[in-house]
Amino acid sequence: MNNNKETERAELHKTIWRIANDLRGSVDGWDFKSYVLGMLFYRFISENLTSYLNEQERKAGNQDFDFARLSDTDAEYGRAETVNEKGFYIMPSDLFVNVRARARHDANLNETLSRVFADIEGSSIGAESEDDIKGLFDDLDVNSSKLGHTVAKRNEKLVKLLDAIGDLPLSNGGGFSHNTIDLFGDAYEYLMQMYASTAGKSGGEFYTPQEVSELLARITVVGKSEVNKVYDPACGSGSLLLKFAKVLGHDKVRQGFFGQEVNLTTYNLCRINMFLHDVNYEKFDIAHGDTLTDPAHWDDELRGHRFQSAVLDQMGR
Repeated sequence: MNNNKETERAELHKTIWRIANDLRGSVDGWDFKSYVLGMLFYRFISENLTSYLNEQERKAGNQDFDFARLSDTDAEYGRAETVNEKGFYIMPSDLFVNVRARARHDANLNETLSRVFADIEGSSIGAESEDDIKGLFDDLDVNSSKLGHTVAKRNEKLVKLLDAIGDLPLSNGGGFSHNTIDLFGDAYEYLMQMYASTAGKSGGEFYTPQEVSELLARITVVGKSEVNKVYDPACGSGSLLLKFAKVLGHDKVRQGFFGQEVNLTTYNLCRINMFLHDVNYEKFDIAHGDTLTDPAHWDDELRGHRFQSAVLDQMGR
């Protein structure tokens, strides 16, 4: 059975990489990663939110509830509570599945997506999650000339991107599940690894190979079945931090994942990576900045020695 699972996983990876390469056209692969990874993230949080709200309603006895079919007016009533729980909100009409369904006939698709992304980030303003959500879509520039020299050409590429990401077999046939989350997270990690390796040395700065990350995580937690917090002062895209959840178990990092990253794009990728591995906003604290000159977690955490696992990635750093 494990061999079959690995074969299916390998086939999925081939499909993802082929689609990513087919779609990018003349756009450099490393630049185009923002579009593929950003759309993957958009699909994930849409499906994750829909699943969460559907489950809550069905527990309350409303078995026919489907958030994706709800009117935006009715959906407004649940905004505050949902932002408190999930950290963000997406109106039903702005969900990935609904935007995709209208995309081919939307002459202003680029503007639609730009507004949707701004509204998702805006939904957290004033909430505890604001810093964790702010800027997540900054690198997904749907108005960039890299996608095409005219609005029509850009929208044509965006439609293909929405369809390709929407067609990826990442959702469990029986509904959104932990298996679905694993598939999304795995797809994201795979794309990051492939983009970094094909970008050469400069791309490699942003990604520690999964095998190295797992080895470091296992060494760090030898003899432990769970830890309080994990910290990486040069966390990159978060690969190493998230390996602790894989090695120990998702709920075995009790108070969450902490890190700092100096590169803005990689900092955004790290926060996206947390969500794609179903780490809710209150369970991670990723800071942007230079840890050597301006350590974000020094006063509160390191002086008190409250990190049980503090690690450096890329072996020599």
